Amino acid sequence: MSGGVPAEGGPSGAGGPTGLLARYLRLTREAIAIVRPGTPERSFLRGGSDDVLAMARSYLADAEHFSTIGDLERALAAVSYAHGWLDAGVRLGLLDGGGDASRFTLFR
Repeated sequence: MSGGVPAEGGPSGAGGPTGLLARYLRLTREAIAIVRPGTPERSFLRGGSDDVLAMARSYLADAEHFSTIGDLERALAAVSYAHGWLDAGVRLGLLDGGGDASRFTLFR
């Protein structure tokens, strides 16, 4: 996940894969609630900002669906993609993460 998110309790995290999944779902939900478009509304890059956020939301929805049906591998993969989209968007300046280095990999 992001640079500020070390695994707890070893490779599977606290509570094993289920605990790791729950932690990453929580972290990604919080991150989506925090981010805002990082581009002016009328700029050419605003479409990219909107697309990155839409992809993160879509992958999070997939992760929640997979988690609900008990497919923990796909859920963890999807939530990882969701947070990856957020990290990339913040790092590139398409999204504004509010300077939160605990949820996002910041450039500087």
